Amino acid sequence: MNLFDKVSTGLKGFDQVIDHLRFGDNVVWQVDTLKGYKDMVHSFAESARTENMRMVYIRFARHEPVLDGRCDKVYHVDASKGFESFAIEIHNLIKEEGRRVLYVFDCLTDLLEYWHSDLMIGNFFKATCPYLYELDTVAYFAIMRNCHTYSTIAGIRETTQLLLDLYQISDKTYIHPLKVWQRYSPTMFFPHLIQDQEAVCITSSADASELFTSINRGEIRLDYWNTIFNNAKSMLGAPHEEQETLKKQLMSMLIGSDSRMFKLCDRYFTLRDILAIASREIGTGFIGGKSVGMLLARKILEADGGARFASCLEPHDSFYIGSDVFYTYIVQNGWWTLRIRQKTPEGYFKYAAELKEKLLHGTFPKDIQEQFIQMLEYFGQSPIIVRSSSLLEDNFGNAFAGKYQSVFCVNQGTPQERYEAFEQAVRTVYASTMNEDALTYRLKRGLAQKDEQMAILVQRVSGDQHGDYFFPHVAGVGFSTNLYVWDESIDMNAGMLRLVFGMGTRAVDRTDGDYVKIVCLDNPLRNPPMSEEDQKKFSQHRLDLLSFTRNALESKDLGEVLFLPLKTEKELFASPDYVALARMRELGYRDFRMPYLLDFRKLLTKTRFPAIMREMLALLSKAYDYPVDIEFTANFKDEAFKINLLQCRPLQTKGLGKTVTIPELKDVKDCFFSGKGNFMGGSVRLSIDYVIFIGAGAYLKLSEREKYEVARLIGLINRAMKGKNAMLVGPGRWGSTTPSLGVPVHFAELCNMKVLCEYASKKEGFMPELSYGSHFFQDIVESGIFYVAIFDGYQDVIFNPDRILTAENLLTTFAPESGRFADVIHVAETVGMELYSDIVTQRLLCR
Repeated sequence: MNLFDKVSTGLKGFDQVIDHLRFGDNVVWQVDTLKGYKDMVHSFAESARTENMRMVYIRFARHEPVLDGRCDKVYHVDASKGFESFAIEIHNLIKEEGRRVLYVFDCLTDLLEYWHSDLMIGNFFKATCPYLYELDTVAYFAIMRNCHTYSTIAGIRETTQLLLDLYQISDKTYIHPLKVWQRYSPTMFFPHLIQDQEAVCITSSADASELFTSINRGEIRLDYWNTIFNNAKSMLGAPHEEQETLKKQLMSMLIGSDSRMFKLCDRYFTLRDILAIASREIGTGFIGGKSVGMLLARKILEADGGARFASCLEPHDSFYIGSDVFYTYIVQNGWWTLRIRQKTPEGYFKYAAELKEKLLHGTFPKDIQEQFIQMLEYFGQSPIIVRSSSLLEDNFGNAFAGKYQSVFCVNQGTPQERYEAFEQAVRTVYASTMNEDALTYRLKRGLAQKDEQMAILVQRVSGDQHGDYFFPHVAGVGFSTNLYVWDESIDMNAGMLRLVFGMGTRAVDRTDGDYVKIVCLDNPLRNPPMSEEDQKKFSQHRLDLLSFTRNALESKDLGEVLFLPLKTEKELFASPDYVALARMRELGYRDFRMPYLLDFRKLLTKTRFPAIMREMLALLSKAYDYPVDIEFTANFKDEAFKINLLQCRPLQTKGLGKTVTIPELKDVKDCFFSGKGNFMGGSVRLSIDYVIFIGAGAYLKLSEREKYEVARLIGLINRAMKGKNAMLVGPGRWGSTTPSLGVPVHFAELCNMKVLCEYASKKEGFMPELSYGSHFFQDIVESGIFYVAIFDGYQDVIFNPDRILTAENLLTTFAPESGRFADVIHVAETVGMELYSDIVTQRLLCR
């Protein structure tokens, strides 16, 4: 060992015991008092000054400084910002300081005040120490004895180079080395009495026994998190004010910092409620926005609804995987450095794919695995769903709708098979944090550098077994305010539903080739604009369900499922299709079942279901003092039903805007399009700089590969339109995954547009979908994009594509290599064009 590779503790005798400190060493002192650590730090600092070595002090605790005026630099780092921000800031300052620097850290135990979790202190140490080692530093840390779990100490012991017990008894100081990496002597691991610069080895059994019997070794400790919640149970009989104070402390640990959602939770939750939530948490940390929204909505209905909803609400027995488990998974699998690289502006997208792949293949700590097993034993073979519940999700201003994944576990097979499927479902949700759409969403909304720990909500799937399948009778999403109005008689404040038969996956996604039931709750039988013959075509024909035999989520034709034993009458959901019946007879068919049309007519007219949904939405909106949207299921027994409220969040929406005067048209050819209703975005008057128009006929002639090429070109043009007022106009459904139904763009490929139009083309078979409430439409609303559906050929609708197609096509200006698609994509500069809409009169004009 080269003399220059050795560093002194400042205690010459102890240097001889451990053969000096070496560059790369992390040194952890277990102490009973801060004074003991402070004494060791001062000796270390004096030696550093003598040897002219650079020393840096990392300050984050409220305790008194352990190093005064004996270092080159002091960094103050705010631990209250959360684990990720704290750990990344320290990583970056270590990087900035460079190699062969000496460090002193405040006592790590004080991080419990901010993070309330032993687990996270261990994670911080495991994330930071390898980087300090890599840069050949020497770093001092302290932890208070008997304040941490054995697993935390074991993790620190495994990671650090030196673990030293420090005792101060009767004015005597003892150091007992527990771990000294890559060094050994016959007496190194005996306790040593420190006398000035000397270290006297205590080898006598009598002396050693006397020393250790005077030391309090402590009892087995729970994680600090569990200790707090266990102690809180004894306060349930305390005076109300004391309970409220404690409740707020526990809420800050489970729900997050003071915010609008926090205030709502404080208003409705009791201390008993918070303890009940904590009792169903796996790991530690926040339970995330989706879990909070679901729990809060249920509590509002219980507290403010009286007995109105008690008989028709299905109870829940959900579990919550705390957000700390997400970081533990990253740190303990050795991916923290990669995570830090991905969080930088230059690495944000560059390293996402690599991190995503790793997140799909990691292992969980043993104690977390055991908690997973106990939860699965509780659910037995009931199907469950593993849902993202990130810190920012479902909050005021950021819905993250559809950005992260949810995974159904049909939960069939042996216990080991069911466990492995569940574990992979958790990994899949974690990996979805690195999805391009999620990253783009965060970046666009200024959230790229915020902590976005991923908690998880595990719910029992609502429904029942029907033959070999499991599904709810109906599911959907509901909105307290109907922002998509196609008829001036619609009461916007009555709300609306997107209703489907079977699993709710079809209600939140724009399901290709299928349509959901749009229900205006002021008049549930009112249909969106379409002709009678179109009602069957634009209805639901397939449903999603869980297959017990295949142990997977599947889609089935309605006819295959409607005649299963549904445990209620199928006529609640479907009506006999006499038109189809007559047609089949005309064609000579003899052996067939009665065809049905999924119109929910009896459910909407003969049950209290629409009235209850309207009341629920109104009550939740009143409590939130804001429009809300919910996800729900409902299961029927005769005409009685149980509604399972799965999710509730503030409805992301622009204001309606001031009334706009619509200019009168002298000639129908003077406008690009005009109509009544079928738009979303309030009242506007907006100048349009460019229109990007996709021709239905030319698009339909393309091969499937070429259709995808068109989608990528739209993304290229979208980037060029940033900062401009651009309108994107296309046939059918934007964002379809079936290219024959519309251009298969991702939302990130049209996010810079100010106006998005979908137009119907009966000849080519394209049809917009009134899919307000789908994840795609949530993106549109949150981004402030004005939406229009143009039903060409319908009453009151004017549509003149030639206003665009006769202008010069600037496609190759924005995408030079795209000339072969000039007959498909037409980019026109539209100086002087304006879009007008008025929400009161429901009139719309673009000229």
